[in-house]
Amino acid sequence: MTTTTAPAPARAGRGAPRLRTRKKYSSDKPRRSALLTVVTAVVGLYSLIPLAWLFINATKTQSDLFDSFGLWFSGDFALFTNIADTLTYDDGIFVRWLGNTLLYVVVGAGGATLLAVLGGYGLAKFSFPGKKAIFAIVIGAVAVPGTALAVPTFLMFSQMGLTNTPWAVIIPSLISPFGLYLMWTFAADAIPTELMEAARMDGANEARTFAQICLPLLAPGIVTVLLFTMVATWNNYFLPLIMLKNPDWYPLTLGLNAWNAQAATAGGQAIFNLVLTGALLTIIPLIIAFLLLQRYWQSGLAAGSVKE
Repeated sequence: MTTTTAPAPARAGRGAPRLRTRKKYSSDKPRRSALLTVVTAVVGLYSLIPLAWLFINATKTQSDLFDSFGLWFSGDFALFTNIADTLTYDDGIFVRWLGNTLLYVVVGAGGATLLAVLGGYGLAKFSFPGKKAIFAIVIGAVAVPGTALAVPTFLMFSQMGLTNTPWAVIIPSLISPFGLYLMWTFAADAIPTELMEAARMDGANEARTFAQICLPLLAPGIVTVLLFTMVATWNNYFLPLIMLKNPDWYPLTLGLNAWNAQAATAGGQAIFNLVLTGALLTIIPLIIAFLLLQRYWQSGLAAGSVKE
């Protein structure tokens, strides 16, 4: 009986290829940083403390606001009573301000989103003379703050007789250079040109190609622009301040500021709890909108950031 032994492996020379085995490094696992965790916790706490203070003080009665510690509840939980008083104070003017704000957001922010989608799609997928000039104008408009244009806008609208009307707030809100630029860059990467050419070869016209092929692909970008324009319109303060004099057309920001000025007087401190409750009711719709549209918002911001 003979036995065979396996030949010993030859040593690899300088020119022989070496087989490398993949080592498991610690980078294969999610890295945890104690410093980053602490910094994130501090930033999160810093962001949540004002909201917690607002919610806690909105649950207090007027007498408990100045008698108890600001970051702790008092004996009486008066949140629902404060909400009812806020909605019924001064013949329900807060409800009127809420309706005005919704009007400005739906018409102004919705219209700005629609124009940004149409303009961004056209600039991204069509070539025409003057496209580079339009790009420079859009970039320049993004760099100009809105407060710098408030006074010229007021002078122009006063000559047209539109001040102290809802149009004085809605029309300027329809223009969103940042939204146009965002949709421009998003549409350039989100819509393949080959897909549009295939739809045209199948007999689809431009309107059908946009509505049935391109619009679903633009959904994340549309939601992102809608969130930006909605927040900007909802929190708009300076433009309504110089455009509106009639309190019946005030948005929530201007109305709550009027209540706060009234509460600062000697005889108006009795409504300070209504100011806090109104501020709490003002931010709730924005929080709900962000929570519902968060996944679309994140995907819209990340679109085009990675090339295959």
